[in-house]
Amino acid sequence: MKNRIREFRVKRGMTQEALAAAAGVRRETIVFLEQGKYNPSLQLAYNVAKALGTTIDKLFIFEEK
Repeated sequence: MKNRIREFRVKRGMTQEALAAAAGVRRETIVFLEQGKYNPSLQLAYNVAKALGTTIDKLFIFEEK
């Protein structure tokens, strides 16, 4: 699953640390999400989207294989 977390985070002027704090996770989790190495739970996806002022469907791109 691809995502636009870094794009939205940079647009809002947030650091990975700030986004992690707002979403209630560690910075490493944000790093892994941005790199596409981790698929979040629905709750985490919601928390990240809310912290970035957007919706899950705008933030995450599901690609069928």
